[in-house]
Amino acid sequence: MELYASVRTIMKIAVLDDYLDSARRLADWESLGAGAQVSFFREYLADDDARAQALAPFDVVVAMRERTPFPAALIERLPRLRLLVTTGMRNNSIDMAACRTRGIDVCGAPGSPDSAGATAELAWALILALFKRIPREHATMVAGGWQSAMPEPLAAKRLGVAGLGNLGQRVARVGQAMGMDVVAWSPNLTDARAAEAGVARVDKHTLFATSDVVSLHLVLSAATCEVVDAEAIAAMKPTAFLVNTSRAGLVDQQALMRALRDGGIAGAGLDVYPEEPLPADDPVRGLPNVVLTPHLGYVTPQNFGAFYCNAVEAIAAWAAGQPIRVLNKLGMAGDGRTR
Repeated sequence: MELYASVRTIMKIAVLDDYLDSARRLADWESLGAGAQVSFFREYLADDDARAQALAPFDVVVAMRERTPFPAALIERLPRLRLLVTTGMRNNSIDMAACRTRGIDVCGAPGSPDSAGATAELAWALILALFKRIPREHATMVAGGWQSAMPEPLAAKRLGVAGLGNLGQRVARVGQAMGMDVVAWSPNLTDARAAEAGVARVDKHTLFATSDVVSLHLVLSAATCEVVDAEAIAAMKPTAFLVNTSRAGLVDQQALMRALRDGGIAGAGLDVYPEEPLPADDPVRGLPNVVLTPHLGYVTPQNFGAFYCNAVEAIAAWAAGQPIRVLNKLGMAGDGRTR
């Protein structure tokens, strides 16, 4: 940290969106030395004015994934900011080009190598909760009742996997073990890649029109924004479910809400939302045919421990004048994009 000490005596570090108050105990922040002053923010800073006011005194900001966006307008209001560390190695909510123009390094802090396993588990928790009507039966039991519905078996049902990468393949394998007919689609999926995963590739319309449950595992990009459009949702069976543990931006939210309210589909399991944290008065909270979780897919002690330990490592390397895992170098893919 000698380079930094020659510029300022104290390095002020903000750790954002620490909802569960876990960052302090999951990494050795004291290893950064007496010259590092770390502040942990549990509460979400809801708008750019609040963010600019709260973060103006800080030299370093640690962002948890895409929870807090950093557009150019906000970056211009943070005169002391010199290092922005994002957990994970991709963040579409940071204007990388604006940071580079201001001389701000953006460094990644990877998570646990097996974080996809946790997200796949959550996807299956939502699928099972929907098919077995667990929230409804739990509420009935708590209220003093007994059986209120007849749950459906999964065997012989069709699972449609949208996105057959590492995570999608994990979800597909569980479906196969359940005796489901598993099919897959993504914009770039080939027959050969699908065959390697032991599933059949179908076109987009067929996936949505014939599946009893569709689980989304696509990366959000300009090409996949609202790829689950009104036409795809309208093609789904009225008995089918949609599960999204990926990104809310993949789905036309208005079309989804209409289908949920009007019986166009049977229900949805959602872990991701257009605005997070989900507002208390958001209409989706009042729908009887949804199972909601608060973006838990990647939230595990192992993953967050890796995130924060790697964030500390990135800060120490930058302070020593040798930044690592820099994401906003010239010519990097995705440079300058915001979500």
